Amino acid sequence: MNEESAVASLAALAQGMRLRVFRALVGAGPQGLTPSVLSATLDVPASTLSFHLKELMNAGLVSQERDGRHLIYRPALGQMQALLDYLTAHCCQGLSCTPAPAQARINCG
Repeated sequence: MNEESAVASLAALAQGMRLRVFRALVGAGPQGLTPSVLSATLDVPASTLSFHLKELMNAGLVSQERDGRHLIYRPALGQMQALLDYLTAHCCQGLSCTPAPAQARINCG
């Protein structure tokens, strides 16, 4: 992933409703959800949901597939992982990110 893609993904997720939609889709996993299920689950009007799904699709975080009369939206898990990898590529300067155990507190009283 390059910086431009990372910025587009983060910008799409930097809006509360889009973050909720994306999290709902991630929770549903690869089978995805229909707009009607998403709308009911998140209590958001269909027109508002459509706008946010379009923004997530433009950022590459969501895919859409037609299944007969229904649209199925799925999280782009590969894109999500690429974003996480990009964000953590230089984490802790290559050292372990696991925090050291807390030192025992000395009772001074």
